Amino acid sequence: MRRFLLALLLASGAAHATIEVIDDQGQTLRLAQPARRIVSLAPHVTEMLFAAGAGERIVGAVQYSDYPEAAKKIPRVGSYTAVDMEKVAALKPDLVVAWQSGNRDTHLDKLKALGIPVFVNEPRRIDDVAKIVAQLGRLAGTEAVGDAAAQAFRKRHAALAAKYSARPPVRIFYEAWNRPLMTVNGEHLISDVIRLCGGDNVFAKLPMLAPTIDAEAVLAAMPEAIVASGMGESRPEWLDDWRKWTKLPAVAHGNLFFIPPDLIQRHTPRILDGAERLCGQLDEARSRR
Repeated sequence: MRRFLLALLLASGAAHATIEVIDDQGQTLRLAQPARRIVSLAPHVTEMLFAAGAGERIVGAVQYSDYPEAAKKIPRVGSYTAVDMEKVAALKPDLVVAWQSGNRDTHLDKLKALGIPVFVNEPRRIDDVAKIVAQLGRLAGTEAVGDAAAQAFRKRHAALAAKYSARPPVRIFYEAWNRPLMTVNGEHLISDVIRLCGGDNVFAKLPMLAPTIDAEAVLAAMPEAIVASGMGESRPEWLDDWRKWTKLPAVAHGNLFFIPPDLIQRHTPRILDGAERLCGQLDEARSRR
């Protein structure tokens, strides 16, 4: 009988043990119990919560939280740059998951002042996606799903790295947008995808994470491939604007490529779908040398 009672007490203690996770700001977040009412402040966060098995616990999300299909039905709380604080507070969340480089510090400070636990994420490497999915599983009490998703992601990532990362480098310009002309530096997650595929980001050394550049800088960099994303699922017409510079290696060899933004600009498990597509495109570029 004593053993039974001891086991019961231990099990009870484990069930109510404090959940402790360190976020990407280095802050330790502690929850007395798994989160049941979660608000997501970025589309990629919403997607990662679903990947971690916590989709049913999301009570609010920002605009463009559209994957998976069930995410479209979640009540909206503004956009990631303009969070409706009243709506968030009215939902009485026991956890808010935020995006460091997307959300405003003033919004996050107000949430913390209200006593709402805030978990801040900022994935800069592919491996960070798996780490955050696992952490979200812990915070929501869905560890089994989150850990399994993270493990599957790491396995697929490792397979892609083994296949592509040591291949001859391809100098690449990633065009995030055309007006203004924008790209990413070497600290951005997209650059990690480029490295995975054996690519060399020609603007990796720029100081800003998502810098604005001009056409002259691209011409001077002489990329062998140009990859664009745009805003939707269709190849942007402005990618073909580069064709007038016929001496640009990317144009001369026909290496103007497109990847849907949801597959490379969102920091979610689907980024490996984008990576696989990019790796194939860079192999095409190599074959045209």
